[in-house]
Amino acid sequence: MRERVCSKVGCAREAVTTLTYDYGDQMAAVGPLGAANDPHAHDLCAIHTDRLSVPQGWTVVRHATLSI
Repeated sequence: MRERVCSKVGCAREAVTTLTYDYGDQMAAVGPLGAANDPHAHDLCAIHTDRLSVPQGWTVVRHATLSI
């Protein structure tokens, strides 16, 4: 299986999360890497996930997987 890389221009690191936007609700959602490569989502590496910023007034929702 081919490794998915970060969507940020010039970044070749492995993607670990998927970012989606809801422009109507001014919300960004970050969660585990999506199962499929969705053209409307952005895959991010760990560094770009940590550095994520959104426009003022927007909400960031971070979904985490549970480790038992």
